[in-house]
Amino acid sequence: MARMADSVRVGVVGCGNISSAYLGMAKKFPVVEIVACADLVREVAEAKAEEFEVPRVLSVDDLVKDPSVDIVLNLTIPKAHTEIALRALEAGKHAYSEKPLGIDREDGRKVIETGRRKNLRVGCAPDTFMGAGLQTARKLIEDGAIGKPIAFTAFMMSPGPEGWHPSPEFLFEKGGGPMLDMGPYYLTAFNNLFGPIKRLTGTTSFARPQRVIGSGPKKGKAFNIETPDFVCGTIEYENGAAGTIVTTYATHHATYDHKQPITVYGTEGTMKVPDPNNFDSPVSVRLAADQEWKDVPFQFVTGYGRSIGLADMAQAIKSGRKHRANGEQAFAVLDAMIGFLDSARDGKAFTPTARCERPAPMRADLPFGVLDE
Repeated sequence: MARMADSVRVGVVGCGNISSAYLGMAKKFPVVEIVACADLVREVAEAKAEEFEVPRVLSVDDLVKDPSVDIVLNLTIPKAHTEIALRALEAGKHAYSEKPLGIDREDGRKVIETGRRKNLRVGCAPDTFMGAGLQTARKLIEDGAIGKPIAFTAFMMSPGPEGWHPSPEFLFEKGGGPMLDMGPYYLTAFNNLFGPIKRLTGTTSFARPQRVIGSGPKKGKAFNIETPDFVCGTIEYENGAAGTIVTTYATHHATYDHKQPITVYGTEGTMKVPDPNNFDSPVSVRLAADQEWKDVPFQFVTGYGRSIGLADMAQAIKSGRKHRANGEQAFAVLDAMIGFLDSARDGKAFTPTARCERPAPMRADLPFGVLDE
């Protein structure tokens, strides 16, 4: 098979629900070439390969060892993230994983340290912070559009994914739950808006300890959850901003605006920040004297989706710069998420054990699909 000029070759491990979003968007970046895919169920991998024109279907072992693969894109379930990432790194491949980086700090630390030892890149979702919505929000805050940010609220309120997901059990195991499943979107967005965390506190509960699958071949099957389905926390950032985050898979009929679940309050006004699970949700600002909210035009490239972080890492491998959806950020987010659970268990505030700097902002002057050197 002839190699595409100047591309970085990617092999995909895990061909479940999220893989379609990655495989579809990856085609739009010339720097990314999907060369193979693998899944524990070969028929699943074969179906994805046919749908997205992936040239080869391999076993997981063969893909990880394949000399034509530069990056292993790890789309397995959370409890397998560390294993696949470590196998890829030990085989001399760069590793990019779905969130979270691991299911505990020890797992995450192993991945980061192995990447450093092998002089290989570690990347991790989410990459939604690289979209036009959150990049615009970041620039507005940096430009002082609402003054100094003082406070924020963030809500991820949901009855849970078991109503629509055909195999949701893993989302309620260790490494899942609303904080480790959805928290990465929020905490990664906050890292890019505010910078490093100073300290946090958490409260948790098992609000609805048994669930029933609502769709697919397992419809009607009951299962018990293994991790809290309600996590409420406070966070103080080093820049002085402080606020509240609630993530839950136990509530119904949330009254906040689902399209903009984060609000940032500044000395001169207030900003409705885009949904961090999306790339191009709108940004709205209301200054002290304004009678109404005003939508702010996007100031960055629109249309990106999952794979922008992968493509950015591929470009960074070629140029030598630091990639944005990097392992250090993902580990700091993992450390904070587990910190909420630790704080709830211990009854005291948690000081992060990991720290990362904000990734560089996206370039606004480049056309769609072109990333900075």
